Amino acid sequence: MKLEGKKVGFAMTGSFCTFKNTIPKIKDIINQGAEVVPIMSFNAYQTDTRFGNAQDFIDEIERITGKKIIHTIPDAEPIRS
Repeated sequence: MKLEGKKVGFAMTGSFCTFKNTIPKIKDIINQGAEVVPIMSFNAYQTDTRFGNAQDFIDEIERITGKKIIHTIPDAEPIRS
């Protein structure tokens, strides 16, 4: 599937052990020409775990995508294709 010109919602939930592996995937999607809209669940956005600090993930994902992470229901409600 070609991603050039597509808008991709990339959602992260509570599988904290996979977070470090998701960063390269986000970069891959962007490198294929897609716009990535980052989304995190309530817990993913604010929970520090042995796998890393939430703020560190937030900062890196927002830097890579150039967008603020959607992490509240009111912010997510207007998402449209």
